[in-house]
Amino acid sequence: MLDIHKLWFLVLLANFFGLIYVLNVILFRPLLKVFKEREDTVKGSLDAAKEMNTKKEEGIARMNKEIADARSRAKEVFETSRNEGLNRQKELLSESEANASGMLQKAREELRAEVAKARQTLKADVEKFSDEIVRKLVKA
Repeated sequence: MLDIHKLWFLVLLANFFGLIYVLNVILFRPLLKVFKEREDTVKGSLDAAKEMNTKKEEGIARMNKEIADARSRAKEVFETSRNEGLNRQKELLSESEANASGMLQKAREELRAEVAKARQTLKADVEKFSDEIVRKLVKA
C-alpha cells in the first residue's frame, strides 16, 4: 500500500508553500502589476480615444452649423445684391425710357417745325412759279 511519511510530507508541504511565496514575490506580483498597468493604459487610451471622438463630433457639428450660417448669410447677401441690381436696372430703364421719350418728342417737334418751314418755302415757291407760268403763258 501507499506509505506516506509525515516528515517528508511536511517537508514537501513547506517546500511547496515556500516556492509559492517566492514565486508570488518574484513572479506573480510583478506580472499582476504589469497586467494592471497595461489594463490602465489601455483603459486610459480608450477613454482618450472616446473623448477625442466626442470632440471630433462636436467640431464637425459646429463646423456644419457655421457652414450653414455662412450659406444663409451668403444667400441673404446674394438676394440683397440681386434685388438692389434689379431695382437699379429698373431705375436705369425708366430713366432711359424717359430720355428716349423726351428725345423722340423733341425730334417730332423739330420735324414738325421743319415741315412747316418747308411748306412755307414751298408755298412761296409755288406762288413764284405760278406767277412765272402765268407770265410766260401771257407772253406766248
